[in-house]
Amino acid sequence: MIEITTSASSVTLAIVGDLDLAERDQFPQMAAKINQLCRPRLVIDMCQAVFMDSAGAGFLISLAGAAAKHGGTAVLRGIGPRDEFVLEVCGALEMFRIDRDHTCELSRPSA
Repeated sequence: MIEITTSASSVTLAIVGDLDLAERDQFPQMAAKINQLCRPRLVIDMCQAVFMDSAGAGFLISLAGAAAKHGGTAVLRGIGPRDEFVLEVCGALEMFRIDRDHTCELSRPSA
C-alpha cells in the first residue's frame, strides 16, 4: 500500500508492505498525484516497507528524477540495508538524500 500526505513544503509517500511488480498499476497514478502537488521536498518513508523489487526501485528513481527536474529534493527515511543496496546497484542512490537521523516509530514488518 502507498499512502500520500502533504504539508506546506513536502509530500510524504509512505510505503506499507511491498513495493513491487504487483503494485505497479498504482505507480502512474501516484506519480501524477505527487507531481501535481508540486512541493519542493519529497519524503519517501520506508519504515513499514517489507520488500522492494526492481519495479519498485524504478518507481522511486522516477520520482526522484521528477523532483530534481523541478528543483526539489527526494529524501529516503527508514530505508533498510537491502533496499538501499538495490538503489545502489541501480546506480541511483545519489539521487536521494538519506535521512540517517530518522528513527522509525513502528518496527519494520517481518517479511
